[in-house]
Amino acid sequence: MIRMPLASASLLAIAISLAGCGEDKAPASQAAAPAASAPAAAPSQVDEAAGKAVVAHYADLALAVFSDAASTGKALQGAIDGLLANPGEDTLKAAREAWLAARAPYMQSEVFRFGNAVVDDWEGQLNAWPLDEGLIDYVASDYQHALGNPGASANIIANTKIQVGEDQLDVTEITPEKLASLNELGGSEANVATGYHAIEFLLWGQDLNGSNPGAGARPATDFVVGEGATGGHNERRRAFLKAAADLLVADLDEMVGQWQAGVAGNYRAGLEAEPAENGLRKMLFGMGSLSLGELAGERMKVALEANSTEDEHDCFSDNTHNSHFYNGKGIRNVYLGEYRKVDGSTLSGPSLSSLVAKLDAQADSTLKADLEATEGKLQALVDSANNGQHFDQLIAADNSAGQQIVRDAIAALVAQTGAIEQAAGKLGIGDLNPDTADHQF
Repeated sequence: MIRMPLASASLLAIAISLAGCGEDKAPASQAAAPAASAPAAAPSQVDEAAGKAVVAHYADLALAVFSDAASTGKALQGAIDGLLANPGEDTLKAAREAWLAARAPYMQSEVFRFGNAVVDDWEGQLNAWPLDEGLIDYVASDYQHALGNPGASANIIANTKIQVGEDQLDVTEITPEKLASLNELGGSEANVATGYHAIEFLLWGQDLNGSNPGAGARPATDFVVGEGATGGHNERRRAFLKAAADLLVADLDEMVGQWQAGVAGNYRAGLEAEPAENGLRKMLFGMGSLSLGELAGERMKVALEANSTEDEHDCFSDNTHNSHFYNGKGIRNVYLGEYRKVDGSTLSGPSLSSLVAKLDAQADSTLKADLEATEGKLQALVDSANNGQHFDQLIAADNSAGQQIVRDAIAALVAQTGAIEQAAGKLGIGDLNPDTADHQF
């Protein structure tokens, strides 16, 4: 099953289904269990000035996270330039390591997607997944592409013109703009030509190991021009990788600008001009929706129930455990008002936790305990990978012990979502309805 990230959701809407997801879904009226236990809304209990301070610090957190994503994106761009200047196993390894490092801050940014349309509308160009890699480059002969995708075997790298249905497209020149125009080519969400995962595929190649150990193993010679080259059409593969990296950096810089303080007309200026309750609702909705529908549902439950390595998040690099962990870390960051930057320093300030604690210390303690418990369950995924058993192995049909590790993480995310809704109710924010992506837990 091929899916793009969730569409922007109204903050007050009942959870909506994710377009293109073929999994059986519960009706939208069947909310997840935590939603049913959320307290009735009370009049806002938050002092406006205190609430505004928390929202302003939320914007500071967003700026810090996106700035780190941008700086690590530039480091990735530089490592890719190094690979292209001198293709070899060492430079390929350096580019892969830079990609892995760039994922840590980016995945902590996703908690800002839900509720902030400026982020959610932008996010697909950077993190759409899974993708039909046959659109981009050569694939194994038994590659299982998305059914009905007219671009599944287009292979942009091998062809200067590609046929999609009745349309022939000229892709002679590979530029960032051209790649962006090819996303959702032919109306298929499986067609993804940009972002982290397109770059991941080019650096690692397909992971042909199924539920056995091992990630993608693209040789560095796929980027060599002349003697010793493999893969074919290497000049175009080099151009594709360069264009994708340049677009990634430009997109990340754009989002940093949206969160800069003191910039008239940017997203942050509008957010801080709104009543505090609006900002607090966006914060809590973002936490709950990433926790429930996206991470517990789309990124874990789908792959687990289908025993599908095609549905794991960082499938080419076998980095899925870290992506899930840092998604969880992002949720915790927002509640505690803390973020550990890539330079090792910690940003902290007025938090949702402090607001909730003033009104109901037990609700605050419960949510903090649930966040810590969830982090522990996600850490178990990381520990398993560090011990040689990655996410794609955990979800194998015959790995009951591995599946239980994933189920435990899902259960913790569901429980913490209930605590998020309880905390929202204490602040007078009812009907939070975090997005379930139409999953039933």
